[in-house]
Amino acid sequence: MNPRPKVVITDYDYGDTDVEREILEPLGAEVIALQAKREEDLFEVASSCFAMMNQYARVGADTISRMQHCKVIARYGVGVDIVDVEAATRSGILVTNVLDYCTEEVADHAISLWLTLARKLTDYDRATHQGIWRWQSGKPVYRLRGRTMGVVSFGKIGQAIALRAKAFGVNVVAYDPYLSESAAKAHGVELVDKTQLLARSDYLLMQAPMSTQTHHFLSDSEFAAMKPGAIVVNTGRGPTIDNKALYRALKEGQVAAAGLDDPEEEPAKCSSWSPQDNPLFSLPNVLVTPHAAYYSEESIQSARERAATQVAKVLTGQSPDFPVNADALAQTRYH
Repeated sequence: MNPRPKVVITDYDYGDTDVEREILEPLGAEVIALQAKREEDLFEVASSCFAMMNQYARVGADTISRMQHCKVIARYGVGVDIVDVEAATRSGILVTNVLDYCTEEVADHAISLWLTLARKLTDYDRATHQGIWRWQSGKPVYRLRGRTMGVVSFGKIGQAIALRAKAFGVNVVAYDPYLSESAAKAHGVELVDKTQLLARSDYLLMQAPMSTQTHHFLSDSEFAAMKPGAIVVNTGRGPTIDNKALYRALKEGQVAAAGLDDPEEEPAKCSSWSPQDNPLFSLPNVLVTPHAAYYSEESIQSARERAATQVAKVLTGQSPDFPVNADALAQTRYH
């Protein structure tokens, strides 16, 4: 009798794994749920699993090298930088992700952070709670209309951010080395290079994925090149901004405020964490949310269903909807 194929959920913060079990167990899969905070926590189960699904835990080459039967590694989100895709490809393992499940949520969140900082809502809130009833508590506040917003990475989320921002009368420019002039024009934005982006943006909204090219996309030299008093918002990956450099820019007044959906250390991926580890948390003009931009009840449900469905399709011999390395696997097999 063949053993049931094991699907290992490396980690999750959804409260349960009922959604995944409802999709996978009727197909005969055994779902094993862990809360791995170190890659070493995956070594033992790697050898016998048919699939791995991961939220924050890294599935690296050391884990993949131990996989003897694994057919698919399924990410619960869009980014796959916490999966060693090249190692998976060498081992003949398919990698999948989940697309288009949180576009509206992230765009709404980015705009919310921007407006909160631009209109000094947190300053006013702190003051009124202390019994200070003065419009000057947030001074200076500037009119949004006519100012320039720069959007870094102009995929579906960047486009949704721009659409919302235009309603407030700002001019939108985009930086995206993979975007064509015609595509930018179709969305009514101006495509600029990095130098122009930094020099012209009153508000800089980051939606960049994590890669070697985007790591510390903003650091000391970039902050120095920005307009004094600019506002920075990051609803992309935390390490795309050098947090120590941002702290210096905020302390020196080069940057007026920052809204971050995740600091550089990405606490959800840490075995232990304290806000005292990052000096940005000591500044009143920094607004931080706990990697919540993607969250709504609807988006969480969609992410879980879609990630589990990718595994289910591989389990039943079908092609997944969101393959990351299918082309590379095909080339490897051909050669």
